[in-house]
Formats: sequence, C-alpha cells, structure tokens
Amino acid sequence: MRRDVLELRQFYASDLGRAARAMVERKLLEAWGDAHGLDLLALGYATPFVGPLREAARRVVAGMPAQQGVEVWPAEAPNLAALTPEDALPFQNALFDRVLVVHGLEESPDPVGYLREVWRVLAPSGKAIITVASRNGLWANTEKTPFGHGRPYTRGQLAELLRDADLEPSGWTRALYVPPVAWMARWAEGFEQAGSRLWPGFAGLLLMEAVKQTFAVKPQGRRARAARPVLLPAPGVPATSVSPLASPRRRP
Repeated sequence: MRRDVLELRQFYASDLGRAARAMVERKLLEAWGDAHGLDLLALGYATPFVGPLREAARRVVAGMPAQQGVEVWPAEAPNLAALTPEDALPFQNALFDRVLVVHGLEESPDPVGYLREVWRVLAPSGKAIITVASRNGLWANTEKTPFGHGRPYTRGQLAELLRDADLEPSGWTRALYVPPVAWMARWAEGFEQAGSRLWPGFAGLLLMEAVKQTFAVKPQGRRARAARPVLLPAPGVPATSVSPLASPRRRP
C-alpha cells in the first residue's frame, strides 16, 4: 500500500524531509546539471527535488501513482502534475530525456513493469535516476518516514531489476547519512560529509542512474551481464565534491 500524498507532503515540510530534499537535490544537480533544454519526468513523489531544474529544462512533468494521489504542483504556477497509472503512463513513447523516480519503486506491486514503463517513455540514450531506500541504512528500518515503507534495495538488487527492464546501470551513489531522528536534522550536512568517508554502506538512500537500451539481447536461459554501476563515492572526498559519473568497470 502506497503512502498517501498528504503524508508525503507533510514529511517534506518537516526538518527531516528538508534534509532529505537537500541531499538528493544535490546529487541530482551533480548528475544532470540544470537539465538545460531537456524534457524531464518526475515519477512517484519526486516534485520536492526537481524545482531547481524547472527554469532551464524545456519541460518538467510530474506523474503521481493513482494509489498515492496527486497534488497541484507547482503551487505558484500552472499545474504540471497528473495522476498516472504506474503500469500505463499516459505519455507517448520516447518523450522524455530524463526520468527521476522517488517513492515509486519500493511500493510498486510490479517493479519490473514499472521500470519498463520508464524505459518506454525515455528517449533513445535517455537517462533515469532511481532513488530508493537502502536496505542497510537506518531509514529503511523506521516507519516514521516514507522511506521506511515498502521494499528497500541493495545496490546489486536494484541493478539487476534495472537490467530486467532493459535499463543499463551507468552509475550510482548514496545519500542521507543523518539518522532519521528529527532533532538531528540540523546536523545533516555534517553527517553527509563524515558518512561518505567513515560508514559509506549505511546511507539511507541509494541513487542509481541507468541508460535506456534500445537493442538489448538476452540469450535464452542466461541473463546478459554488463558493467556494474560505478558512481562510487571516492574515499576521503566530501559528498559535495564527488563526481556523479565514472568510467565503467567490468566484472571479473
């Protein structure tokens, strides 16, 4: 069962929600810049993170699952949000250059089907960033935030799911090291910089970028293997300076 849109809006109005917004927004800008001239789709409940992209992007549209509900967005301009069935997005094929998914995959009854719709609406060589609760993080183990509901993922599980939908992982990173405790939100920035050095595996969120494959071939009875995502934070480098993309590394 999906979180209600009112619950999500209330969370992002809280101190913890603002901390989560700042950390994910930073990673998004590192990966995609200002998305100048691009068409962008925000799926799930991703509207808190795409505000900075609206000025430069050619088009930004928000699609919110029917089970969750929809809200008017943005509040100060004509509405750009729509209620969308997750197994049949009401958009034509290859329409968007970028797709951001937040609060979309964890509570989906058909994660592969959901991602195949992402694949369908992506333009050739388009990119998607999927943001999920990390299985090893504290945020997945508390129900006080929306990230504590549904299925959290490990890096390997999310990469496998993306490949099943013909989306090839091209990079990954982690975010949100502050514990999900309201009074600690004021120190979120300090936790973010220390966490990437000292306990990188315990971040609250996992972000994985994937590229649309338009000619994927999978041999019968055996899944094709490709490069693992490598958007790995460099040891000893503050989170704010981590490059969002790295050269692919082949599996041994």
